Amino acid sequence: MSHANAALTPRARLRLARLIVDDEWTCSTAAKMFMVSARTARKWADRYRIEGPAGMTDRSSRPHRSPNKTPEALKRRIVALRRRLRLGPVQIAGRTGVPASTVHAVLTRCRINRLSRLDRATGEPIRRYEHDHPGSLLHVDVTKFGNIPDGGGHRYLGRSVGGHHKRATAHRTGNRNPNYGPRTGTAFVHTVIDDHSRLAYAEIRADEKADTAIAVLQRALAWFAEQGVRVERVLSDNGSAYKSFAWRDACHELGITHKRTRPYRPQTNGKIERFHRTLADGWAYARFYTSETERRAALPGWLHYYNHHRAHSAIGGQPPITRLNNLPEHHT
Repeated sequence: MSHANAALTPRARLRLARLIVDDEWTCSTAAKMFMVSARTARKWADRYRIEGPAGMTDRSSRPHRSPNKTPEALKRRIVALRRRLRLGPVQIAGRTGVPASTVHAVLTRCRINRLSRLDRATGEPIRRYEHDHPGSLLHVDVTKFGNIPDGGGHRYLGRSVGGHHKRATAHRTGNRNPNYGPRTGTAFVHTVIDDHSRLAYAEIRADEKADTAIAVLQRALAWFAEQGVRVERVLSDNGSAYKSFAWRDACHELGITHKRTRPYRPQTNGKIERFHRTLADGWAYARFYTSETERRAALPGWLHYYNHHRAHSAIGGQPPITRLNNLPEHHT
């Protein structure tokens, strides 16, 4: 592929060189015809004599040697200081004795010039991935939210009023902890999200056992099928439900491949972890709810908003549903 600012394409260069070499045109006459300089015409004619048609393509502009190139050992030291200590270019320059501009250039070439591109726990560069079509991979997980007592919880009403509502709700329901303290219970939100489109499905259940997770997966697959998505794989963490034989057998019966993340490596399942944060900010704690029933009733509407209307920064500012317009085999 020729350079974007090149005056001649490889085909035009070949025509120019053949006029000079084969048809014995002068370089100046041929150059005028192609509106280039005589020096340029002579260059392509000389290449044609030596290399033939293969010499008409662009060559790399990289120099054969770079005397001032930063040594590899120094590069590794700069990268190590960045990853281990998360230092900036000026601090690294003070430790290595090289200009800060050189340090910044090395960090930019290694794509770690911004701390947001490094994993906080390990210091390693964040490796992002995305499957090429909807249904290629589903992420599944469970997140938990404390139930809201009747009248509202402490987040909006404060500890005193919220605690009073909690005790009153526990007295009405009879729900107590082992020490006979008031307890409102937990909402287990089973979430499923498509890796490519970020289309999300969620259900609130009473537990996170294997049978519950399997039932949610079955309903999620049926819902995705209604959207025209055929699921191939599912990725989960190493929770007890997803390590069970029942889950393994259910995935086999459904015709999907089950994969698990590396232990103590939640970043692999990062898309659904980020969705849980969005779920908390946009639904669970978005406004004042007077009861858990009111909050649960708001979940379907928020999911519709998330899938069909909310701009998603990871997919170009478009809602997830827009990525289902070009499913595999739709246009074949």
